[in-house]
Amino acid sequence: MREKGKWGLLEEEEVKKMGGFVKGSDFIEVHCGCTSKKYGDSPGKLRVSAAGQFLIFCFCSDACNAGELTPEEFEKHSRREGIKKWKSNIWVSVEGVKVPLWRTCLLKYYKHSENEANWTSCALRRRNFHRDEFIRCSDCCKERRFRLRTRDQCRIYHDAMADQRWKCGDRPYDLITCDDDEERESRKSCRGCQRSSKCRGCTSCVCFGCLRCRFLDCHCRACIDFVQNTAP
Repeated sequence: MREKGKWGLLEEEEVKKMGGFVKGSDFIEVHCGCTSKKYGDSPGKLRVSAAGQFLIFCFCSDACNAGELTPEEFEKHSRREGIKKWKSNIWVSVEGVKVPLWRTCLLKYYKHSENEANWTSCALRRRNFHRDEFIRCSDCCKERRFRLRTRDQCRIYHDAMADQRWKCGDRPYDLITCDDDEERESRKSCRGCQRSSKCRGCTSCVCFGCLRCRFLDCHCRACIDFVQNTAP
């Protein structure tokens, strides 16, 4: 058992008033939920560890086998409509009243570093599609297509963009040379958008930064700004 004072959440009076309060050796559990206007309440149990990790066990039905969920996964699982903002959409019961997480003391103990692995997978799901991009060869000046369907492909494109002397021969897949023909302009207009083959940029295929195309081990300004400024 942790010594008194080592974990302030155990001493918060508000927590003890929450429905389903259970105190473990290094965690607390309280009842929580997320409400859909169409499907109603999806109840669950929120476990907050002393390390600052948040996990939710869903009890939306007897047949539910969702297992451990991140707050974002629980919000999606409950089929909550509207803006996806789990800190506001997930609630806990305090003396019988549904209170959003952001209005409770619980979030003071949320630690980004402990939830980073979960946050990474969530961030990848938020923007799971990137349209094709082009880079011009520094030798032949022909534009070459880069597909960004996977994280590895995004990294290849990211590194190529940072190389001001990138050449056709540097391409690690679909080996090409400067002698190969450039794609036709009509073909270039098709960049793989899921909404329209001629799309010029929409919310489905334009990404301004996510953990599929931004990298924790990269020291470029775009990646550093993303990691520092993106809320978990």
